[in-house]
Amino acid sequence: MTRMLIVGPPGAGKGTQAARITTAYGIPDISTGDIFRANIKNETELGKQVKAIVDAGDYVPDSLTNQLVADRLGEEDAAGGFLLDGYPRTLAQVEYLDELLAGQGEKLDAVIQLTADQDEIVERLSKRAHEQGRADDSEEAIRHRQQVYLRETSPLIDVYRERGLLVPVDGLGGIDEVAERIAAALAERGILPVAGASTGESVA
Repeated sequence: MTRMLIVGPPGAGKGTQAARITTAYGIPDISTGDIFRANIKNETELGKQVKAIVDAGDYVPDSLTNQLVADRLGEEDAAGGFLLDGYPRTLAQVEYLDELLAGQGEKLDAVIQLTADQDEIVERLSKRAHEQGRADDSEEAIRHRQQVYLRETSPLIDVYRERGLLVPVDGLGGIDEVAERIAAALAERGILPVAGASTGESVA
């Protein structure tokens, strides 16, 4: 019954590590982007609302995002825990998630924060953009995304730090190396992987 969040700046390998974590701890990786896409694809009532908003170039409001997340957390595979990625993004969403979990007699166990030196991330992403011929992914654009991330997540990180839920982990290094750091940090909090799972082996 492990309920966690994962946060990290663009380029810190959050998606890769999220996949590792969900396999190791036997919980679903719940990404708001995936939830939006699934609802739009399946043409649910909520999905139609999201599509209309996105097509208009607007941001999906907290109320709709909250409803979509609540529906997803109510699915059977999330009954034994989850890893939320991309939610909450605002303090209002933090409050909603608190109330949602409390209503079910549940609470968060940990918030994994992948940390990384901004200059190193910019260098890594700039090199990748150059190799992939993505001229629009300039250093300026990459730095802007880093600043947006810091501005948006700082209030949330402060809240979870004050609650003693924050688990900072250095996100730079090899995939296996970072996965092992995450596992070690969670183990210190008594959060252990499911029997037989490994967090440190390469995935084919």
